[in-house]
Amino acid sequence: MDATSGVRMATGNGENSYAVNSRLQEKAILETRPVLRKAIEEVYMSLSTRRSTLVVADLGCSSGPNTLLVVSEVIGAILPTLRSRKNVRVAWRCSSSSMTCPGTTSTSSSVHWSTLRTSLAGKRRRRTTSQGFPDPTTASFSVARASISSTHPTPSCGAPSRMESKGSSAHMLARFGESRICKPQCSTYMVPPELSSCTHLNEGNIYIGKTTPPAVIKLFQEQFRKDFELFLTLRSRELVSGGRMLLTFLGQKSEEMLMHGEVSSVLELVAKSLHHLVQKGRVEKKKLDSFNLPYYAPSMKEVNTLIKKNGLFNVEQIKLFESNWDPQDDLDGDVVLDSDSSGTNVARCIRAVLEPLIVDHFGQDIIEELFMVFSATVAKHLEKAKAKYPIIMVSLKKAMD
Repeated sequence: MDATSGVRMATGNGENSYAVNSRLQEKAILETRPVLRKAIEEVYMSLSTRRSTLVVADLGCSSGPNTLLVVSEVIGAILPTLRSRKNVRVAWRCSSSSMTCPGTTSTSSSVHWSTLRTSLAGKRRRRTTSQGFPDPTTASFSVARASISSTHPTPSCGAPSRMESKGSSAHMLARFGESRICKPQCSTYMVPPELSSCTHLNEGNIYIGKTTPPAVIKLFQEQFRKDFELFLTLRSRELVSGGRMLLTFLGQKSEEMLMHGEVSSVLELVAKSLHHLVQKGRVEKKKLDSFNLPYYAPSMKEVNTLIKKNGLFNVEQIKLFESNWDPQDDLDGDVVLDSDSSGTNVARCIRAVLEPLIVDHFGQDIIEELFMVFSATVAKHLEKAKAKYPIIMVSLKKAMD
């Protein structure tokens, strides 16, 4: 599989699109709000010049209701603190590459940018109020679309903006020359070349499953190590000393790869559904055996170890929280009230992320049947107990030069 082939979200605004099925990512962003705001405030309070620029760069991979959510959170965190630093004049620049990535739609992109412009213009017109908004003479705002790229592919942090990505989101808060705050999601995690070339086979699996050979697991782990190290190196080049970065991505609770609610479990159910189509003669077995997702969900231990070994960032905070497979299920507890409904919701969420990859490899004809089978398979799985994604959040600060 080509490194960037199919690495995009399902387009449009239909019931199976990313735009309609990105609540899991939204919930992850909102869960990390306190840490995000703390990091932003620390970046802002560290500004020493009378004139400073805060650049908010959203490097997301798809257009939807979450496209500018982090940007909005950044602005919302800073505005109240402007009152306490009236001697500092702050200019904002909001940039995004999400509109130039495959899978976005110009109509929805324009709507989101228009909304942000209107929102910022309204804030500029407000004088100091009980909500703490500053006099517009102390802050100015500009919004621009930007194509932000690198000479190297930027690896996914296990997500991906795909499972983020995708499964959750990866944000970066960067204190640039003056100050910069970014959110990288438009990223590429490489399938291990030994799997792409079929030197090693992960027979019957599309990720790490119960029958995945130990040697193949090591290939996934080593590829993640290389890509995550490159990710940290590239982000470090963009930051000044003391710059901040906040990452959130799907992970695993322990070194045990297969647990009831782990990411590997839901992807194994996708593989099981594909195998059902193999048995029916709808998919060639060799097609299934040669399909591997460009994805890896690390453990907290792996992430912590890699960051410390890299040495470019210090870990300010790291924690793991959980989110229900069914993005519409906000209830606590271990019982799924309606497994059929939850199966449908999970299937739509996964389809919004994986459909382009599956279509590129297997073709369009199997999509409807595949996700009908997958929905039923998930529903049966959830009859045992509620399943939850482990999500890792890491708050980082660039090491001093």
